[in-house]
Amino acid sequence: MRKYWLAGPAATFAAPAFAHHPLGGMPMETFTHGILSGIGHPLLGFDHLFFVFLVGIASVLMARRVLAPLFYLAAMLGGCLISSLWTTLPASELMVALSLLVLGTLVLSGRHIGQTAGLCAFAGFGLFHGAAFGATLAAQEAGFGLPVLAGYLIGLGVIQYMIALGAGWMCASVWKASEIGAIQPRLAGAMVAGAGLYLILEHIEGPLLRAIAS
Repeated sequence: MRKYWLAGPAATFAAPAFAHHPLGGMPMETFTHGILSGIGHPLLGFDHLFFVFLVGIASVLMARRVLAPLFYLAAMLGGCLISSLWTTLPASELMVALSLLVLGTLVLSGRHIGQTAGLCAFAGFGLFHGAAFGATLAAQEAGFGLPVLAGYLIGLGVIQYMIALGAGWMCASVWKASEIGAIQPRLAGAMVAGAGLYLILEHIEGPLLRAIAS
């Protein structure tokens, strides 16, 4: 039964969490606040958590368990800087939802994930995940200083790399599923793809109903 531990976390985190904030909405004013917020956001937001979890699994299937998640992290931190210091990326939340559907479907398919395609997907979608994180800082009524930004980026990077490595370890060592087509990664892909489809439908429901009514 240990192979199906994924069902428990899925039920725990599968709830809307776009407004996640580990400080309870309090402004981030110190380096420590930044670290705590950076650590908490990927854990409280199931959309980000599911994607990073699947990045770790896909990295094992690509035989790049340690290196491949770094492509996601680099783009994610870049997107966070862009969104918090300059401008928001368009439709970032929709792209986050799409990332779950796309990566989930790739893993679910049981087919070989090419390294170039996989790394491009990690980096491309990572940019939008980072933009969603950066919007938290940009939305603060009071300005934030460099210590807050530095702590936030460190927290985001460290916790997500740990999640990806942990998922990779579970896939390779607990599930013993490092081969393409193994059932446990495919089940994880199905769960994440389903969550992505749900979020996409949630995003387009309002505009679609307004278009039909007009």
